[in-house]
Amino acid sequence: MEVIKSVASLSSQAAAILVLLTVAAVQTQTAKAQSCTTELTNLNVCAPFVVPGATQTNPSPDCCAALQSVQHDCLCSTLSIASRLPSQCNLPTLTCGNRW
Repeated sequence: MEVIKSVASLSSQAAAILVLLTVAAVQTQTAKAQSCTTELTNLNVCAPFVVPGATQTNPSPDCCAALQSVQHDCLCSTLSIASRLPSQCNLPTLTCGNRW
């Protein structure tokens, strides 16, 4: 009977540890998402250099610093998501070619 209680106790502890690890993983992902959002928001200083018809083509030091602070995964994920938006909104796929 003691063996069964010990196994039940270990199972209960393992389940509690699993729940804690899951919560920690979710919090980490949430923090990463919030960090990515902040990093992307900081790229607003680059707007004068990327809008169609922009007269300023060389990015400012502030723009370069903001771009440098964006994590690679954040920027790549955002570009990947943005490229899928038209099809998810039932719009034609964008084909930009070499227009720049």
